[in-house]
Formats: sequence, structure tokens, C-alpha cells
Amino acid sequence: MQREYYSASIATFLETRPEDIVGILATNNQFSLETTQRDAWMEQITILRALLPPYDGSIYFEYSIPRMGKRIDVVLLIGPIIFVLEFKIGETTFAAHAVDQVWDYALDLKNFHESSHEQFIAPILIATRAKVVAPCVAVTPQDDKLLLPIKTNTDLLGDVLGNVLRFAEGASIERDQWERGRYCPTPTIVEAAMALYRGHSVSDISRSDAGATNLTQTSALISEIIRSSKESSVKSICFVTGVPGAGKTLVGLNVATENIDKSGDNYSVFLSGNGPLVAILREALTRDKVRHERERGRKITKGAAMSEVKMFIQNVHHFRDECLIDSDQPPIEHVALFDEAQRAWNLEQTSSFMQRKKKRPDFKLSEPEFLISCLDRHPDWAVVVCLVGGGQEINTGEAGISEWIDSLKRSFPQWHIYISSRLTDSEYGAGKVLEQLESRPNVVVKDDLHLAVSMRSFRAEHVSLLVKQILDLRVDDAKLALEKVQARYPLVITRDLCAAKRWLKNKARGSERYGIVVSSQAERLKPHAIDVRSPMDPIHWFLDGKEDVRSSYYLEDVATEFDVQGLELDWACITWDADFRYTKDGWEHRSFVGSKWHHIKKPQRQTYLKNAYRVLLTRARQGMVIVVPPGDPEDPTRNPKFYDPTFEYLQSIGFKVI
Repeated sequence: MQREYYSASIATFLETRPEDIVGILATNNQFSLETTQRDAWMEQITILRALLPPYDGSIYFEYSIPRMGKRIDVVLLIGPIIFVLEFKIGETTFAAHAVDQVWDYALDLKNFHESSHEQFIAPILIATRAKVVAPCVAVTPQDDKLLLPIKTNTDLLGDVLGNVLRFAEGASIERDQWERGRYCPTPTIVEAAMALYRGHSVSDISRSDAGATNLTQTSALISEIIRSSKESSVKSICFVTGVPGAGKTLVGLNVATENIDKSGDNYSVFLSGNGPLVAILREALTRDKVRHERERGRKITKGAAMSEVKMFIQNVHHFRDECLIDSDQPPIEHVALFDEAQRAWNLEQTSSFMQRKKKRPDFKLSEPEFLISCLDRHPDWAVVVCLVGGGQEINTGEAGISEWIDSLKRSFPQWHIYISSRLTDSEYGAGKVLEQLESRPNVVVKDDLHLAVSMRSFRAEHVSLLVKQILDLRVDDAKLALEKVQARYPLVITRDLCAAKRWLKNKARGSERYGIVVSSQAERLKPHAIDVRSPMDPIHWFLDGKEDVRSSYYLEDVATEFDVQGLELDWACITWDADFRYTKDGWEHRSFVGSKWHHIKKPQRQTYLKNAYRVLLTRARQGMVIVVPPGDPEDPTRNPKFYDPTFEYLQSIGFKVI
């Protein structure tokens, strides 16, 4: 795949007429070409033709970053340096978001482009009419050959190139080898949703290295199940499993975007009961669509963009309510993809809700059974895809995956069933009911329906395993796992929340997102200015920039497990309260009621609390700091003995203390 609109050796670039270069750029441009874009290209070419005669190397215009849905203005390979140039034609200032933009481009190459990993990368922001002092050249604190963004104008750009080349050492980058390097991104779910909605394939935006489970294969298998179900006029359900961050949601979004045309027989809908996730994805897709349409000179209102997005991504409860209204009619969709299917409501929770909210006292179906029945109304064919996370149930009434199997056994004997080979694992809680399907026809077990490797963290794939061992109190295994993980994934603990905030800010580069996450039961963090009962808006928290006090960057509002499940941060601070505390006899589960901590005695609620910490501890893509407060001997609700054993337990595993 050619990632750039134009590329050549610097020598060839200098010999080619600017008009011919613009012609190639225009030919490869996929969108309507505005005069402003043509003029910007011409000015960039003119600037670089004046500066590059002393150098050998290669030049790339409009270099694609699929994960971000953007293109780098110019990439230069000169000597041992990859120069990332972002031009702001006519600008007199260096906006903070523009600095982050060029830094993000450089980070993308550093992290995800195989042949750029070990090279010096110099991000340069050129505001052509700015007044600047002599720019300095320095590496970032991580000392990984990524330079701090350099701000310059046109007049000083030549000096900047020379200074960087004198600063760096190493062999010249070989063009063919650099171009052959694989691009192996691990986008956030928000980035992935935007890229898929724009028309990229899952292979464009996911890793392709041997260590990662092939998301393309899983998507292809689901597409094949859809095709064969349609051709044979049968109804099928398949269960996709995966470790936290393995890409289950990405698979669901990929299948849904492939079948987004309402007029097509395969029209699909992506459904989730995760309210924050639905709201954030909808808002992100809407903002992105509006921005791209306006960049192309087309007028579109946010409301119009949102109305399209809402059909593609729906809250499962709204989908359910629509099916209640038209109780005999099948939904328009033949394919429904249920994210976090294990969180669907059991019979008791569903019946209670229907009686209280919908005035339906006679409702006798669990949510899984009712949802399958909605697709079963189609006279010909239908497919339900259940995306299943292990150990992720965090709320009252969540049925787990066993209720889906029970519903199939009770009410849908003709449905074909495709099962992940790992659905029998203990964390999915389906082992006993699966045994009852052994004598049933049309049950197929497929290895490709399991995603075994976390894609959330491109620095360490086995964070979820480490977290599982910590929560299961497998100390020796956790020690070994920590040694492997922390080689590339910083993991530290502290008693000081201010120190943790400084750590986050020092680690994050560009627009890498960081924030504080806590358990929804963490009621005694108020002295640290953390109030879990204070409402936060997940849309602002996850999507807004550093200038917005409501964003995660401000480290004021905190998110709970309900806000962050299914989403991710680059860097996370987990502040650990006394609700889930370590003791010599194992974990103690507590809730704060009135003025005291009370024991949580119900096993199901204990599981919810443990899973809440599992969710919190698996949100970070690049690293995390865990804060265990010191407590206060003068406050009986924050007695140090509630906190010290937890900190000592983590320290005994080998966590570095800051």
C-alpha cells in the first residue's frame, strides 16, 4: 500500500517541475481539490526546493497516518534522521494543538512504523510568518531518539535541518528498507471507530506482527458466518471472546461498518449497553465527520452528522425498546453485534425494569432471550454476534454469558451456534451450560473466535495477565509477569497523589491522553479532592483537549469503572481506596455507607468489586501509576491500616516506588 501522494529521491524532486509534482499530488488526492490546498502544496515545494540542494535523501508528501485519519505534510529522510514537517502557511504563531499535531505524527512513526522504531525522529512545526528565536534541538525525557518539537519559520528552517543533522549520529537511513517497514498501529477504540467509519479496513489500522492475534481473520470468519447464514436462510449466533483490550469491540465495529448501507440485506447495527462508550463513539464520529466534510468545502450540520451515526451505533436498551413498540415486526437490521454481551440483564433485572419503567408486569424474558427473539422475527435469516469479555461484569443484574446459552437452549432450537474455543475458560462463566449443548446439532467451535493478545497496550501485551495474577493473589506468577511487562511498560506505585500527577505529565507526549480512574465505591478519597459522586461528562473527559477543565488532562474530574469500561487512556493513575483492601487472609470487600465501612458479604457483589479493579487496572496503553493513599490516623474511616497492607502487597510483587 502506497502511503504517500508523492515520493522521490531529493535529487529527483529538485529536477522535477513544481507543476508536475502538484499534478501528481492532485491525481492521488481522493477528495475535491481546493485552491487553498493547491497553493499550499506549491508554497511547500518552493520552500523545500530552496533548502534541499545540499542534501541527499528522500522526500514524501502527504504521508498517511491511518490510525489518526490524517496525513503528514512532508517526511524527509536525510542521513540518520526522519524529519516530520508540518507547515502552517501564513501563520504567525505556534498554536498548542499544532505542536501536539506534529508531535503525534512523530510518535506514530516511532511507536508503530517498524523501520522507524530505532531512528532519530525530528518533528518540526513551520509557521511560515512567525517571529522566532533560534530553535533548540533536544531529545525528549524518554531518551528514545524522538526529539522535542522544533518551532521555526521559513527563514530558519534550513538552519534547523543543519542543527538536527549535527546533533544526531548514525548511519544514513536506506530508503527501500525504510519503505518496506510494516505499519503496525494499535489505535484506541475511538481512533479505530473513526478510521473504520471513514472507510479504512481493520487491516489498515491494526497490527500485523506475528505476536498479535489476527483481527482480520476473526472479522473474516464473522463475515463468512453472515454470508453462509444468508445463503442458507438460517439464523446463527456466534460468541467472540478475548482478553481485555484484545479488540473485540474493534471486530464488532469493523463488521458493522462493512454493512452500513441501510438498503443492503446485510445491514448491521452495533449495540452496547455501555452508555458512556456509545455516547463517546457517537460524539467522536460526529465531530470527525463534520471536520472532514468542512475540510472538503461541504456544509454539514452536527445534527445531520449525528443522525447518521446514531443508526450505526445504538444503545442496546434503546434497540430493545424499539422492538417492544413493534412487537411483531422484525428490526430493519439482519445482523446485530452486541458489545460486552456478558453485561446483558438477567431475568430478575429485566422483569423488574419492565414492570417499573415500561408498565409490563407480565414480562418473563431475560434480556438475552428477548434480544435473540427480536432477530428471530425475520422470516428468512439473521445473525447475532456476542462480543464477550471475561471477568468484566461490574453491575447488579448482569447475567454473564451463561444466560445467552440458556436462552438458546430453552427457546431457539433451530439456531446455529458458533462458539469460541475459549468460552469454556473460567472467567466467562459458561462451562456448565455449554456442556448442555454437546448433543445439540449445528454447534461449531472455532479457534478464530478468540482474541488472545491484548491490543490495547502496544508496549506490553501481557498487562491483563499481570492484573489477573495480582487480583488472584498469585504472588510468584505476578512477580515474573511484572519483570516482563515493566521492561517496556512503566508501572510504579506511590503514596502521593501529587507525585502521581507529575509522573503522568512527564510521561505523556503530544496529545497522549492521561487521567485519574477510581472505583465507584471509593468514597473516602474526598480529602484528596476526589469525589466519586460528583458527576463528570465522559464525552468531555475523553474527547476534549488540554485547554478544557472538564477533560481528563486537567486531573480534576475522575472516571470510575462505569465510565472507562471498553475505553482506554495512554497513561492512567489508579487511586486505590479502602473498598478493596489487601489482608493476610485475602481481599476484603467494603462499601462506605453513612459514616462507616461495611463488609460486602454477597459473593456476586464481591465479584463486581474485584472486576471493577480489573477494569481500572487494564485501561492504560503505555503505563500506569497506582496511588495507595497513606490514610490518616486521626480519621477512623481512613485508618492507615486500611491502606498500608495493600501498598506493601504491591511493593512485595516488585512495583517501583516513586
